[in-house]
Amino acid sequence: MAQVRINGTPVGDGLPCFFIAEIGINHNGDINMAKKLIEVANAAGCHAVKFQKRTVDVVYTAEELAKPRENPFGDTNGDLKRGLEFGLEEYREIDRYCQELEIPWLASCWDEASVDFIDQFNVCCYKIASASLTDDALLAHTRAKAGNRPVVLSTGMSTLAQVDRAVEILGKNNLVLLHTCSTYPSPYEEINLRTMLTLKERYGVPVGYSGHESGLAPSLGAVGMGACIVERHITLDRAMWGSDQAASLGPSGVIRLLRDIQFLETALGDGVKRVSDKEKEIAKKLRRVGA
Repeated sequence: MAQVRINGTPVGDGLPCFFIAEIGINHNGDINMAKKLIEVANAAGCHAVKFQKRTVDVVYTAEELAKPRENPFGDTNGDLKRGLEFGLEEYREIDRYCQELEIPWLASCWDEASVDFIDQFNVCCYKIASASLTDDALLAHTRAKAGNRPVVLSTGMSTLAQVDRAVEILGKNNLVLLHTCSTYPSPYEEINLRTMLTLKERYGVPVGYSGHESGLAPSLGAVGMGACIVERHITLDRAMWGSDQAASLGPSGVIRLLRDIQFLETALGDGVKRVSDKEKEIAKKLRRVGA
């Protein structure tokens, strides 16, 4: 049975779902808001929180950064990207606070320098975003830095041939694939949860789900289909300013989803057909023959 260990917790087929609360850039460049989101995730029972790390001038072209875009940090897309990016001081505080609350953290690194930056904190595992799946050099660098730690790869907006190439570079050892639809929020008709089964059969590694939908149903469906990891964006308020807020779960939504995942896992059982003692008593009352 394929499995990995994230911060000592076994993750894989037949094991309880590992829930990653994606804070991403929903902190809006404010470390205090980031800490509040960590608190929300911890109180809800999430297993880890995730951020995003970019070297802005490497990930985006000068043309893209110069595009006009009104935002709280200025008038260009570059002002926005730089305003949302945490530096060393903020990540030291994130690391300290997560240790205080005893919740592990990780980050999606969008370039090699960001991988090196995050590596100084000895995170529990590495995440590669769907947008980076075709970046061969970044995949190889991430695997080299991760060592024996798991690499979690999202597969949105990617063909099977592209996933094949990424898996070839990363190797199947300590690898988890996440099925995802990379539209925000994701239309239900495009989510295609059964792709999880395709990935599991094709690659023989643990498979999970990264959801960007509004609501809870697809995430619960993914757990019912055996997702070993579920990742969802979280926010303090879905109506807040920010590109990812509408595709995120508020505090009550996170709590409800974690609760329902536990209920669902209990209800799934072990697949062995049996008659419970309570059912036997009902049978005595209702059956004319064979009770």
